[in-house]
Amino acid sequence: MNKPIEHGVREDRDGIQDRLATYASELDFNAIPAEVVHAAKVRIIDTLGALMGGFHGEPCRISRNLAARCPSDSGATVIGTRIKATPEMAAFANATTARYVEMNDVYHWPGSMGGHPSDVLTPILAVAETSGSSGRDLITAVVLGYEIYLRISDAVKNPAFDCVNFACLGTAAAGARLMGLQLQSISDALSMAAVSGNVLSQVRNGHLSMWKAVAAGQAARTGINCAVMATEGMQGPHLPFVGKHGWCNHVSGPLELARMGGEGASFKICDTLIKQRSSCATTISSILAAENASEPVRARLDQVKAVTVEVYDTAKRNLGTEPHHWDPRSRETADHSIPYVVAATLIDGTITPLQFNEAHLWSPQLRSLLPKIQVVENPEFTRIYHRVPVEHPARVTVEMADGQRVVGESGGSKGDLSNPKSDTEIEAKFRGMAEDFIGKKRCDLMLEQLWTLEKLDNVARIPPAMVFA
Repeated sequence: MNKPIEHGVREDRDGIQDRLATYASELDFNAIPAEVVHAAKVRIIDTLGALMGGFHGEPCRISRNLAARCPSDSGATVIGTRIKATPEMAAFANATTARYVEMNDVYHWPGSMGGHPSDVLTPILAVAETSGSSGRDLITAVVLGYEIYLRISDAVKNPAFDCVNFACLGTAAAGARLMGLQLQSISDALSMAAVSGNVLSQVRNGHLSMWKAVAAGQAARTGINCAVMATEGMQGPHLPFVGKHGWCNHVSGPLELARMGGEGASFKICDTLIKQRSSCATTISSILAAENASEPVRARLDQVKAVTVEVYDTAKRNLGTEPHHWDPRSRETADHSIPYVVAATLIDGTITPLQFNEAHLWSPQLRSLLPKIQVVENPEFTRIYHRVPVEHPARVTVEMADGQRVVGESGGSKGDLSNPKSDTEIEAKFRGMAEDFIGKKRCDLMLEQLWTLEKLDNVARIPPAMVFA
């Protein structure tokens, strides 16, 4: 007679689940190199700046209203307000808002699914606030969330599912860690996230809606909610990754994770790229090239005969192929359209969030320029893009009615998304998005705290200090 299996005992193991949970439970601040600690602080500053820059977006307002329906005196701050909500709803609102204005960091790596790993950051901060975590705890959790996101991004090859799924897993593990959970409970949080948090990539295809930003918030809410459930002893499904109907067979495909940071490998957070323009990262090379061509063109826009934009293959395929790239009807579609950003840059000289407002979106001048723009792949640019270090070359050639040709180029030394950003540049970007809302004095204090974050004994003081004046 077969012996009954005791409740909670598992006959076999999920190697991916075990590896991620073990890494999450064992990563120690003292094992994180100084340059990685600094990289985490840069991305915390950058992401909080992006959040303030996107605060007034419509999906951000909606997400705050939804969070306000779940008040909690002991919860997390909906940043920019005095609202305190449950950690998962604060994570939902804050991640949506940080994502909206397209200024948070991005990951481009040969063969990777890419994505926006900073989607993990404000949800992790929400848990750190409610847990009374130290600055060291927060930095460790951010490095952990990034590491899980980016190692999975490197391994997954299924374009049918969106990259926010990696953020769901990263926030579940890092959130559980900050909540003080032990190995088995972290494992359960990861399991629940793996089977319940899978977003289809349709959120970033065709005519885009506000859900493009909200997908990050939804993933954050799911990940943190899974960690919260684990605190109450909720068990996750058995074999979430390698089971017959698990993540690998139906979402990711075969999943072979490289060594994680600190296991004989560098930490991947240092490989993410800080944006210098508020648009989809894959459009930025075209924007920079158009900026270099715009000055002699702006005064003679009515004489533009044709514009050719040469880009690498991924940029052409994703952002310069479909009819909606020449007919964007929303801010979300426009910032994922090479023809639109090139037209707007030639007219205004650069791209800021203002170039995606209704006046620009339906501008007769901009609309008349769009049909004159063609996007083509340059095979040499493709070769350069698919190597390490990654570069993003582009060339914009404007042909005028009198036969004059104006050329602007970007990539490498000519201006590149991949170029390192100095701390001075990081601060300037933060101030550019934050000072109008919290003022110069509070910007100064905020930057001082964040640059010395590892010395802070309780990060709970950070989010309430960002209430808009």
